[in-house]
Amino acid sequence: MREMRERILEIIPECEEVVSYGMPAFRVDGQIVAGILANKNHIGYYPFSGSILRLFPEELAKYVTTKSAIHIPIGKPLAKGLLKKLIKARINQ
Repeated sequence: MREMRERILEIIPECEEVVSYGMPAFRVDGQIVAGILANKNHIGYYPFSGSILRLFPEELAKYVTTKSAIHIPIGKPLAKGLLKKLIKARINQ
């Protein structure tokens, strides 16, 4: 989870770190653009928008997803390039 946090901070160094819905989250210009949460078998990545994940079906095909989250297996972090795409798409909403 630390690695995900560090990657997010590299992508959006201007963000404000907050807690939203009980999880570490990242806010840009008053809008939450990402959240992360440790679970027993995965790290959850939350874009805080139900429309972001469906924009990247091919890139996310190898992950378990829900409408609002990506379940990233422990020890297999989300690629920085994909993370950047997800965050930028959310910021541009």
